[in-house]
Amino acid sequence: MIRRRLVVHGRVQGVGYRYSCELAAERLGVSGWVRNNDDGTVEAVVEGAESAVESLIEWARQGPRHADVSRVEIRQEEPEGLRGFTSG
Repeated sequence: MIRRRLVVHGRVQGVGYRYSCELAAERLGVSGWVRNNDDGTVEAVVEGAESAVESLIEWARQGPRHADVSRVEIRQEEPEGLRGFTSG
C-alpha cells in the first residue's frame, strides 16, 4: 500500500474534476479524498496498491473532458489505512 498527495493545477475547478476523480478512484479501488482549494487548485490524497495509485495519478494528469491540467505536484506520504473515497 502506498499514499500520495496530489495538487492539481490548471483549469480544474468548475469542470467536474472532483466528481470524476471520485469515480476514477472507486473504479480503481483507491481510497482517500479530493477537494477544491481556495487558490484554484484541486488537492487529493490517495491510498492503495501501487499500480492503482499510479493509474489514478495518470488519470489526474488529464482529468475530465473539460479540465485543462497544467501540472500535478506529487508528494509521497505514509499510508494511514483510509477506507473509501470522499469528495468535499
